[in-house]
Amino acid sequence: MSILFFTVFAACKSDKKEVIGISEKSNIILFMIDDMGWQDTSVPFWKEKTAFNKLYETPNMERLASQGMKFTQAYATPVCTPTRVSLISGMNAARHRVTNWTFKRDISMVKPPKGLQMPAWNVNGAQPTDTVSRSVYITPLPQILKDNGYETIHVGKAHFGAIGTPSANPITLGFNVNIGGHAAGQPGSYYGNDDFKNLNSNTTIWDVPGLEKYHGKDIFLTEALTRESILAMDKAIENNKPFYLYMSQYAVHTPIQGDPRFEQKYIGKGLHPIEARYASLIEGMDKSLGDIMNHLEEKGISDNTIILFMSDNGGLSAVARGGKKHTHNKPLSSGKGSVHEGGIREPMLVKWPGVTKANSKTDDFVIIEDFFPTIIELAGIDDYKTVQTTDGISFTATLKGEKQDNNNRTLFWHYPNNWGPTGPGIGATSTIRQGDWKLIYYHLDSRFELFNIAEDIGETSNLATKETEKLKALATDLSHYLRSVNAQMPTNTNTNQIVPWPDNEAVLKAYF
Repeated sequence: MSILFFTVFAACKSDKKEVIGISEKSNIILFMIDDMGWQDTSVPFWKEKTAFNKLYETPNMERLASQGMKFTQAYATPVCTPTRVSLISGMNAARHRVTNWTFKRDISMVKPPKGLQMPAWNVNGAQPTDTVSRSVYITPLPQILKDNGYETIHVGKAHFGAIGTPSANPITLGFNVNIGGHAAGQPGSYYGNDDFKNLNSNTTIWDVPGLEKYHGKDIFLTEALTRESILAMDKAIENNKPFYLYMSQYAVHTPIQGDPRFEQKYIGKGLHPIEARYASLIEGMDKSLGDIMNHLEEKGISDNTIILFMSDNGGLSAVARGGKKHTHNKPLSSGKGSVHEGGIREPMLVKWPGVTKANSKTDDFVIIEDFFPTIIELAGIDDYKTVQTTDGISFTATLKGEKQDNNNRTLFWHYPNNWGPTGPGIGATSTIRQGDWKLIYYHLDSRFELFNIAEDIGETSNLATKETEKLKALATDLSHYLRSVNAQMPTNTNTNQIVPWPDNEAVLKAYF
C-alpha cells in the first residue's frame, strides 16, 4: 500500500493555521532508546558483525532493519537532554545552549572540573514560553504536528526541562497525551512491585508518574509503557486521527536492573551479573518494538505507519557496568559522555513503507537535529513557523534513495560542560566532523585530537601533530561555526579568561 500524504490548506493571509482538507496521513512512531550504544544489538552497523552483535538478541531490530533502511553513521550528543532538546527544536546544542542534563530548576547538577568554570548554560532546558530564565524558547516539534491534525502521544522518558518549569510536563510541548514523562532522566525502579520508585530513597523525584494502575504488580517498566502506548494508539485509531507516537523507553538507562523475562538467558551465557541485567534491558526494549510492530499489523495500519528508531547517546561504559571501563562499545572508543564515536554514534533504523527500499543501508551522515525537519516533512507539513532558528537538514531524500552521499556536510558538537566521570573523549569539548576527518578541541588545556574515522574508527591514532594543515582548516571551520551561533565557552580559572576559540593563534602555534 503506497503512502498517501495529506495537504494542509492554510489561510494565506493569516499566521494561524487551520486544517481544512485532509486525505490520508501517515502515522509516525519515533522509538527513542535511552543510553543504547551502537553495539547494543544483534544488528551490525559496521562492516562486520562484532562479538557484541553476536551476544545481544534483538530480533525485532533485525526485523525492522530488513523492512527499512539502516544508517551506519547516525549521531546524537554525548548525553541525554541536549539530544532531546535538539530533537524537538531542530537546533544544534551550540545554539540552544542546553549543553548538559537538566533536572532541578536553576541548578547545574554537575560541578565544574578543576580548572574550568562552566558558562551560564540553559539549565532549565527547552520551554514553550520565553518567561523561564536559563532556558531556550522554542516552537516544539510535537506542537507543530498537533497543530496539523496529529494525535501526539508521549510515552516514557521526557527530560526536556527542569522540575517546576512548564516543559517538565510534555503536555506543554504539544503532546495530547503524556504517559510516564516528567523532569527526571531515569526511573526510580523498573519494577512494578516497587511502584517504579527507589525504595531506598526518601525522595520521590525519580518516581515514574502516571502508572499507578501497575503499582504492586509483577510487571517491568518497559512492558507497562508498551501496553500504555498501544492503548493510546488505539484511541487515536478509534477517533480516526493520525498519530505521532514518541515511544521513549527509559531502558537501557541506569539503574541496571534485570528484566526477569530475559535475565536468566544471559546469566546462562556466562555474562557478568551486571552485564546479564544490561542485556536483559536491551532485549526487553526490543520486545517492546516487536509488540508495537505486531499491533500495527493486527490493526491493518502497518503500511501507513513510518517507524524511526534512534538512541539519545552512546552506550554507558565509564561507570556502573561490569568489566573494563570504556570498552563496551568497541570497536568504537569510549561511551556515554564522550565525544569519541562510542559516545555519539547511534543505532538508527527507518521504515517508510512503500518508499524506503527494504533491507537497505546508507553511510550518509545524520545528526539528531535532522529529525525535526524530517518528521515534519514525513507528516506532509510544508507551512509552519518556529520562533527558533533551526539547524537540522531533512534526510527524506536519503530515505527515498534519491541521495546516497551527503558526507561533504559538516557536523558539529559543542559540550562546554562537565559530565562527571573521566575517560577518552570525556570533558568540555568542541568537535567537528568533515568527511572522514574529525577534530576534537579540549577546553581545559586547549589540546586537539585529530582522527581519520574512515581509517581509524576506534580513534586510536591522534594525527594532530602530523596533519597540521588539516587541523588548522578544521579548527578554522569549527571556530567560525561556534562564533556564528554565539556558542558559550567556559572560563579557565587559572587565567580567569574565557577559553579561546580553536583557531586562536596561540592555540594553533603549539602545533606548528
